[in-house]
Amino acid sequence: METNDEKRQFDRIVANLTADYPSLAGRRRRSRRFLAIAGVIGGLAWALLSIAMVAWGAWGVVLTCATVALAGAGITVDAYRSRR
Repeated sequence: METNDEKRQFDRIVANLTADYPSLAGRRRRSRRFLAIAGVIGGLAWALLSIAMVAWGAWGVVLTCATVALAGAGITVDAYRSRR
């Protein structure tokens, strides 16, 4: 009986904390399929950007840096939005 009361009290405390701080509830998870597709597309994009750096020289390096900066900014914004 006492264990049941402690579990209920613990669940109530956790519910109150997650209501006050939604980030404690956990982050939304991406599906494995989405992650696999994103990984393949990212790998292909990186391969093409690597070829562009060799073929186009400085312009390819600028293109690669701009692409990486935009991808990083997008990931940062997504992480920030998911915490709110």
